[in-house]
Amino acid sequence: MARRDSGSLCIRKRIEEIFGWAKTVGGLRKTCFIRLAKVKAETTFTLAAYNLTRMATIFGWRLNTV
Repeated sequence: MARRDSGSLCIRKRIEEIFGWAKTVGGLRKTCFIRLAKVKAETTFTLAAYNLTRMATIFGWRLNTV
């Protein structure tokens, strides 16, 4: 049973990490939109930005800042 719990904790950590990023970096902690469609669109764009950030990390894409 402990093995199953540790697996679900790993998955939960991965999911919570995404929502934590969306709240702190993506600005979803306090939305400035009122209508549901606009909030959905903001959430979609924020999570798309998260996916692009993850892809950049996975594939090793970095901007030259020099």
